[in-house]
Amino acid sequence: MTKLWGGRFAKSTDGMVEEFTSSISFDSRMYRQDIAGSIAHAKMLARCGIIGGEEAGRIVEGLTGILHDIEAGRFSFEVSLEDIHMNIEKRLTERIGPVGGKLHTARSRNDQVALDTHMYLKQEIAVIAGLLTDLQQAVLDAAEKYPAVIMPGYTHLQRAQPILFSHHLMAYFFMLVRDFSRLEGVWSRTDLMPLGAGALAGTTFPIDRHWVAEELKFGGLYDNSLDAVSDRDYILEFLSFASILMMHLSRLSEEIILWSSAEFSFIELDDAHCTGSSIMPQKKNPDVSELVRGKTGRVFGHLMAMLTVAKGLPLAYNKDLQEDKEGLFDTIDTVKFSLTVYASLLRAMKVNADRMSEAVRHDFSNATDMADYLVKKGLPFRQAHEVVGKAVLYCIEQNKWLMDLSLSEFQQLSPLFEIDILEALKVETCVEARNSFGGTSPLQVGQAITKGKGIIFRQKSVLDTYTKSNI
Repeated sequence: MTKLWGGRFAKSTDGMVEEFTSSISFDSRMYRQDIAGSIAHAKMLARCGIIGGEEAGRIVEGLTGILHDIEAGRFSFEVSLEDIHMNIEKRLTERIGPVGGKLHTARSRNDQVALDTHMYLKQEIAVIAGLLTDLQQAVLDAAEKYPAVIMPGYTHLQRAQPILFSHHLMAYFFMLVRDFSRLEGVWSRTDLMPLGAGALAGTTFPIDRHWVAEELKFGGLYDNSLDAVSDRDYILEFLSFASILMMHLSRLSEEIILWSSAEFSFIELDDAHCTGSSIMPQKKNPDVSELVRGKTGRVFGHLMAMLTVAKGLPLAYNKDLQEDKEGLFDTIDTVKFSLTVYASLLRAMKVNADRMSEAVRHDFSNATDMADYLVKKGLPFRQAHEVVGKAVLYCIEQNKWLMDLSLSEFQQLSPLFEIDILEALKVETCVEARNSFGGTSPLQVGQAITKGKGIIFRQKSVLDTYTKSNI
């Protein structure tokens, strides 16, 4: 097949090279963006008097027909035509004749592919922003559903202090808030239009880049043509955002896996989000959480791959940059799946409040409160720490918990203990007492939930803006 760029070549491309250099197997998903960009470009060429109005009309009509063919499954993509751009341009020329060749006036595949990728990522950012907000809402709903459930808080995966289950959930909510903020930054850098940069140096034709940017709903333009065609920072930023988001979901996955085990039994996952064993009939495996945890490494890999691709490239465009898309597309798909399935999983899970309460009443997680009690009675904290440490050792030797000690036993440890120590060591008291800003007290968690509702309201406004800023 004759290449659209084949005039300089006296020999046809080796079939193996065609397959190796082709990107149509994955960049075909950008057909809507490619066609929309080409339609805007054709209209601009006519507005600027570079091609005739009737010619632009025929080009637009031809591209619209190709769009319908692709969406109806009547379009066959050809590896020999390399990419989505050449496949569409070749079909356009077949449909409307030589005038189709005028579409590429004042344009290069370099700025064209950059445009398509910017437009595609903008569209997907809007979708992901919506899914991320929905997951935050699911976390918030779960926190509101279980406002008084107390569980062990952990450090080093050892029981540390009693906390509200809702407080634990809200920690993930605010992680996701930071993720949304990072995504907003990605949007601002993706919302720049590269078209009009040409191959690298701009064009000799009197084009109107600002009109095209407005037509395609971009918020700004690249200021430098070299930068426009070679920049992949916005992809790197998206992959970085996605990696941090997936890290957060992987941490949550690890906790879901632990909590749903028989050893913890803090929660029960819905059957719809688990699978069984082919040999062990009793098994109910948290496969969704395990898969999200596993796919996190895949997303990390795409970030490292893209950083490696970009690190040694001279300006401007290099074929290496074709490697930007497969990892990007796979990351987008992985993030969308993970956000969607986790919102569903959290809404369907059941919390075993009694088991959590039982766990926190049979440990020494109220030991810090015992030390704080002594400090409030005037004992320096380090001395209080030593007293409580000895109390814990005594309990271990006597097979007791701190709440099992009598007042006389407390007073043998320190004369500062009075009858109110028994009230001070109740887990409910321990939780309520942590009323510092951001703490686990019901008051603080309630305020955090209220704040969360306001955050979600703002994010929905941002999401609305993103949706309106896509074609």
